[in-house]
Amino acid sequence: MAGIDETRPFVPVGIAVLTVSDTRTLADDRSGDTLAARITDAGHRLEARAIVPDDKGLIAAQVKAWTLTDTIDVVITTGGTGFTGRDVTPEALEPLFEKRMDGFSEVFHRISYDKIGTSTIQSRATGGVANATFIFVLPGSPGACRDAWDGILKQQLDYRHMPCNFVEIMPRLDEHLKRG
Repeated sequence: MAGIDETRPFVPVGIAVLTVSDTRTLADDRSGDTLAARITDAGHRLEARAIVPDDKGLIAAQVKAWTLTDTIDVVITTGGTGFTGRDVTPEALEPLFEKRMDGFSEVFHRISYDKIGTSTIQSRATGGVANATFIFVLPGSPGACRDAWDGILKQQLDYRHMPCNFVEIMPRLDEHLKRG
């Protein structure tokens, strides 16, 4: 049965939050604020936070730099997942993925469908792994950030969550790079 095993210790992880927007600043970044609050409330470390414009090169450069930072285990982006001409976050980040996480998008859309119905198809939320770092690409609304954190990430980033979670496999994400 899925749930928290209270006999296991909580293991905090380092998380970076990137807001992708041409118009937001830290003063009015409600989605970034939503994620930052949930990350710290859960006991994790908010290692970095930034805002970049909807530019593939800038998005990819910031996320790649964070994946090469030892204290960052997870990168969560918010914004740029729609279909307009400026929505380029999936195009910027999916080429970095060594492994795609199709299930993340599927579960996100199931949760989102319960709240906003068929409008969920207007998001290209995605996830993957690059440089032994989990990357989650979320829509830019605070509601979508709440849905992704509360419905998926909070549990999967908790070592106590059973039957399995992301934290317990983090040490093995780059085992394919090691030689015997």
